[in-house]
Amino acid sequence: MINVRIKQKFNLEDFPAIQQAVGAAESELAERGRVLLRPSGTEPLVRVMVEGEDNQQVDILVKQIAAVVEKEIG
Repeated sequence: MINVRIKQKFNLEDFPAIQQAVGAAESELAERGRVLLRPSGTEPLVRVMVEGEDNQQVDILVKQIAAVVEKEIG
């Protein structure tokens, strides 16, 4: 999990680049994992979580998604 500090609340549907990054990660994981983006309820953060069987793959994917989130709304 990586926490990405954001400047404002956001609606995921308004950011196609983030949707694309999440979709690409989900495709790569197939049925062997999951991706979750969740805004913090108490801080200006988005929690980027990736779970899967291969720790190295999970680490790469969570960093890729977090970088896109940072670029788009950080």
